[in-house]
Amino acid sequence: MSVLLTADWCSVGRDEYYRKFEIYKWEDSFSMENVIMTSCSYGGPLAVRRDPKKLVQVQGSGKPSIAIYTAAGSFLSSILLTKPVTEVGWSSTEDLLCIEDDGSVLRYDIFGNHQHTFSMCDEARVTKVIEAKVFTCAGGTGVAILTSSYRFFLVNSVTSPKTRPMPEIPGLNAPPSSWGVIAEDRQTKILVAKERELHLLSHNDSRPVPVVVDFSDRLSSVVEMAVSLNNRQIALFTDKGRLWIGSSDLRSKYCEIDTSHAFRPLQLAWCGSDGVVGVWDGTLLLVTTKGDTLTYPCDSKVHIVAETDCARVITSSSHEILQSVPSVVQKILRINSVDPGLYLLEASRQFQRRNHTADEYIRLVKDNLPLAVDNCIEAAGYEFSHDNQKMFIRAAQFGKGFVPDLDPEPYVKMCRVLRVLNAVRDHKVSLPITNIQLKKMTIVGLLERLVRRRHYYMAIQICKHLKLPPAEGSSRILAEWAFYKVAQAKQDREQVAREIASKLGKAPGISYKDIALRANHCGHKLLAIRLMDYEPRAREQVPLLLDLGEEVPALMKAMESGDTDLIYFVLLRMHAKMPLADFYLKIRNYPLAQSLYIKYSYENNSKELHDIHDQESNYNAQAALHLKDAYLPKNSGTREASLAAARQSYKNARNDFLAAACDEQLRLLKIQRTLEDKFGREFLGHSLHDTIEMLLTLKEVKVAESLRNEFKVPDRRYWWLRILAHARNGEWEQLEKFSKEKRSPIGYEPFVDVCFERNEIAEAQKYVSRVREDLKVKYYTKIGMLKQAAQTAFEQKDTQALRTIQSKCGSAERDVIEQINTYLAQLSSRK
Repeated sequence: MSVLLTADWCSVGRDEYYRKFEIYKWEDSFSMENVIMTSCSYGGPLAVRRDPKKLVQVQGSGKPSIAIYTAAGSFLSSILLTKPVTEVGWSSTEDLLCIEDDGSVLRYDIFGNHQHTFSMCDEARVTKVIEAKVFTCAGGTGVAILTSSYRFFLVNSVTSPKTRPMPEIPGLNAPPSSWGVIAEDRQTKILVAKERELHLLSHNDSRPVPVVVDFSDRLSSVVEMAVSLNNRQIALFTDKGRLWIGSSDLRSKYCEIDTSHAFRPLQLAWCGSDGVVGVWDGTLLLVTTKGDTLTYPCDSKVHIVAETDCARVITSSSHEILQSVPSVVQKILRINSVDPGLYLLEASRQFQRRNHTADEYIRLVKDNLPLAVDNCIEAAGYEFSHDNQKMFIRAAQFGKGFVPDLDPEPYVKMCRVLRVLNAVRDHKVSLPITNIQLKKMTIVGLLERLVRRRHYYMAIQICKHLKLPPAEGSSRILAEWAFYKVAQAKQDREQVAREIASKLGKAPGISYKDIALRANHCGHKLLAIRLMDYEPRAREQVPLLLDLGEEVPALMKAMESGDTDLIYFVLLRMHAKMPLADFYLKIRNYPLAQSLYIKYSYENNSKELHDIHDQESNYNAQAALHLKDAYLPKNSGTREASLAAARQSYKNARNDFLAAACDEQLRLLKIQRTLEDKFGREFLGHSLHDTIEMLLTLKEVKVAESLRNEFKVPDRRYWWLRILAHARNGEWEQLEKFSKEKRSPIGYEPFVDVCFERNEIAEAQKYVSRVREDLKVKYYTKIGMLKQAAQTAFEQKDTQALRTIQSKCGSAERDVIEQINTYLAQLSSRK
């Protein structure tokens, strides 16, 4: 059986292999001898700057600069610095961090646009920074610095920097031979090598903690160290050329070997978490955690980028990957393998050649076909070569045809993932990530990196290919595209707004408000206003339009929504911001808004309402306001003034009737104040009716008569007031006397009623004979004069009334009953 793909494998120890293969070839090679390269993990970009320690011929201005390239070597941008930097590093969000000697940390995106600047501490500004390191921790990306006073300071997150001073190391009067940052379990520590001593610094400790490492040579001093990306392993290189590898807490030693290199390595970096790579002139040495070594010759200077599962090797002409061969690939392809995946792979190859031996290989693996299919699917995910991917995927496809109940989901998922990986690994995108790295960064993290590179179309296609929900995928990417579009808007704002609206449409999860805010932040106010026309939610539109100073459009949008609360919100904002005269002129063009504000002012601010009515010459409404003010309890002292103002407003409105009513009310108020002084009772504020009633109750009939004549109170109303007042006071003689003064305009029924209500039946009997004829039977019956009621009913020939009276008679009124029977008989005989 032939074995494939093992040509680039190198054996390291027993049953362990590493492979190094090229992923990109530079279009234009460049020398790495006089430059310092810094690369971002997860296939990120490269930052190249001149090495200040080497003398080279400088062209141009000579100012320090940084060139940024993709992982495929394509130029992205350059940053011209105002002064030299001490260290350069990449954040987890692919921002370039430049640490200057005064402790300033400048953050740029991959296109060289400045994002933010913060200072590490005041001490660094004075004493200067001599060394710095950028590291990754649970809080994101952090920065650690060493000042010329040999003190360490640390920031755990560059997005929300909070500087933490580390404890001082006693006797440290020279730069340490090496130091590194260990960020584990949400606690960041700095390991410092001071000649033969090791100290662990933590901001939680007041003093450094001495650390003893199990070195074979106690006289060695650590001159270089490297911490793995997962912060769980550390490698220490001594001045005797020995490499110590162990856990990051320095308690466990995995191995210690003699590298045979007396000089400090140019670079020491981890290859995944299973090995360490050291770089010397002409040599690249790989040391595994088991102590096995592997040497690669180098024609020129190389740069190593540590990754979670491999190391990227960057030379002057290419970009390569060095990694431990995944175990599943080793099982299938190593020499003398008997793994089911190998038999399935060979069966697939023979089937494609139309060779009958394919059937024999299937029979050999028949009992383990599901395992073989899974192994081939998994192995395909570790391959960069398209041919190798196809070979494994074809084998998996061939094998699953023999297993009817096999779940197709892993196969389908791997095919989709491989398409995504191949797309982003392309030169045009230059993201050489592995399947393991993709799992760690997640699809969302990959989409964010594509968005940062402005590959919006590819990101959307990946979302569709992986069938991600719009809110998590395409909608969010479209929003990011819109943010970029408005920031770069140099063309006509109408065209930009239409283009954004046509792309976004009504995609779920997208807010035009956020896009408009970004446009305004970028100085494109008119574009922001135009974009808000596409926002369907008025509650999102209106506040932003107000913030942009567009009060009238905001008011129109609020009125179109029909939301009165929103209209009030706009009106109050306009009122607070604009002069009153301008405010009134604005809202008078919009009757709905004006009406709502008048209603609001009527309840909350009558003073302004007076101004509005005065400006509009609405005298009737102005008079109504004066009347309202006049009768507010707090305004009793100024009631006459308010009534006088109301009278004048009605006169201006030519409303003579209401003007006369105000005038009468003023005269009544004047009389009421006199009555209060005279009788010591409260009259002010009462109506004319109540005032007369109060006077009659006080038995001031002459005064009441005078008030009646003054205001021409109708006789019917006045008689009612007199009757009720006399009855209330129990003045039955005066009531009788009053009834005889002249003919009652309201009849005599009220006299009977008030007497009956107070159980004065004898008094009621005085008036019952004077009531109307058609009501006499009713009132005789009411006061108990049943005999007279029966006789009256007989005279009126009302048999129904007679029967009603008869029903009210008791046993004591037998004579009345007999009389009624006689009346009924007589009336019946007459018929």
